[in-house]
Order: sequence, then structure tokens, then C-alpha cells
Amino acid sequence: MRTIITVIGKDTVGIIAKVCTYLANNNINICDITQTTMQGYFNMMMLVDTSKSIKSHDEISSELSSVGHEIGVEIKAQKEEIFDMMHRI
Repeated sequence: MRTIITVIGKDTVGIIAKVCTYLANNNINICDITQTTMQGYFNMMMLVDTSKSIKSHDEISSELSSVGHEIGVEIKAQKEEIFDMMHRI
């Protein structure tokens, strides 16, 4: 199962570290990642493989949202197939 994770907010030290630590602790592999900062705002998009995690998509999504709240950014997790359907032209 692959999931799209987006992280958006004011740029601060440790955003990537905090998100990646959560993923590693939950046996979630990063397949692809892109990030940029623009005029003090941070934006990251990740494609991750959750097939080896024991947690459900809903648990992962909720916990990542909490991680984001702790560090002052918004983190969203969507199943890849739903993301693809929503962003079709």
C-alpha cells in the first residue's frame, strides 16, 4: 500500500527529521520525496510504502496529523489511489 504524505507550513528546524523519525519508527518506507522552501514556507510531498507497518491508514493519518500539530505544520496522508482519483484531469 502506497500513501501520499504532504507537509505544509512555516519553515522551522527539524520538520523533515520529525516526520522521517515517525515513518522509520512505524516501518514505513519512503519511495520518493520532494521538498522546497519558498519565502519562509516549507512544502514536502512524499510517496511512502506502508505495507510493512502494523498500523492502519487511519492510525497513520491521525498520528501524522498530531506530529504536524506538535511542530506547527499541516500533515495530510492520502492513499495513493484516492490521491490519483482526486487529481485526474
